[in-house]
Amino acid sequence: MLQPFPLFIGWRYTRAKAENKFVSIISGFSMLGIMIGVMALIVILSVMNGFEKEMRERILGMVSHVTVSSLDDGFSDWQKMQKKLNKVPRVLASAPYTEGQVMLVNGKKVTGVQIRGILPATEKDVSKIANNISIGELEYLKENRFGIILGTNLARYLKAEIGQKITLITPQVNVTIAGVVPRLKRFKVVGIFDVGMYEYDRNMALVHLSDAGKLFGIKKDAAGGLRFKIDDMFASWRVRSDMREVVGKGYWISDWTLKHKNYFRAVATEKTVMFVILGLIVFVAAFNIVSTLVIIVTEKQSDIAILRTLGASPANIMQIFLTQGLTIGIIGTLLGVGSGVLLAANIETIVPAIESLFNVEFLAADLYYISDVPSDLRLFDVFKIGTMSIMLSLLATIFPAFKAAKTNPATALRSE
Repeated sequence: MLQPFPLFIGWRYTRAKAENKFVSIISGFSMLGIMIGVMALIVILSVMNGFEKEMRERILGMVSHVTVSSLDDGFSDWQKMQKKLNKVPRVLASAPYTEGQVMLVNGKKVTGVQIRGILPATEKDVSKIANNISIGELEYLKENRFGIILGTNLARYLKAEIGQKITLITPQVNVTIAGVVPRLKRFKVVGIFDVGMYEYDRNMALVHLSDAGKLFGIKKDAAGGLRFKIDDMFASWRVRSDMREVVGKGYWISDWTLKHKNYFRAVATEKTVMFVILGLIVFVAAFNIVSTLVIIVTEKQSDIAILRTLGASPANIMQIFLTQGLTIGIIGTLLGVGSGVLLAANIETIVPAIESLFNVEFLAADLYYISDVPSDLRLFDVFKIGTMSIMLSLLATIFPAFKAAKTNPATALRSE
């Protein structure tokens, strides 16, 4: 049990100006190193959490939690199957869809894109696309009207404007007297969406479900599959398993984790690696506490001897230097936590300010999924980092404190 006077003396040693300025410098650098390491850990993990959160939200804005598709050419009885699957636990909503690859042509501009056929009335229930339409509305997609909604970067590339007609070329072909010709259809641009993710804004377009069926030669009133929204996206594997028991054979069931598991696994691995690497900064700074305390123990031999002759036990001596080392570690940790939390909480303001000041762009929209730097500060991460820093500081003080406790009073006083 810690006694009051070891705490008092340890605190006095920490505040006192050492005769050897080198000790003060090492002590200051130890505290500074701990502060920088803790601050860097908090900021880096917050930014990586922010990227993971933004990616998940943006991906799920276009990709459903769970999808069920037919292994045949079409899903002709999707209404019946929809009613059965809507009864599966955790399912909140569902919507039919049809997807395929096509070529879009506007003048001399040609590009390959993914076309998704949807029902506007039900699509709002399973995705956030309706909230991300910058021009037009989802309801502008009407059956047999052949309207199309383009991603903002796709519309910019094609130089397509609202009301303009563009040509779709599908992989399917028509056999005519003149020979085999590709299937073409003119679509009118009725809207533009912007989900803030280049992959979708540049490579996806939306049409009505029936129009997509005609494009890809699917039977009338059929769909390519069903998309589902559930109450807990992290339970998608369980919902997928329950759905498999309902639909039986002949259907493919997937979820967002299967389609993007490599990315999220890479993010989780990278977060772990970054924590270890940046944790080494704290470790090195904490290790400097050993050097500081060893020098102080050597300088304070006479003080230790006098305290021992006055009745202080080896445990009391050990507590004095544990207090001094922990004080350095705790102050450095608190400074690091304070500065790290402040920086992480304002990173979304600081980074744009730096970009504007130096006229640079850290994350180009055409190269990265996310063009800004998000931050998701989590209290558990702050607690974990702070605890790790203090524990490393405590471990660093044990050896010099133990060495001080083993000091022989007679030998120390004889050498003075």
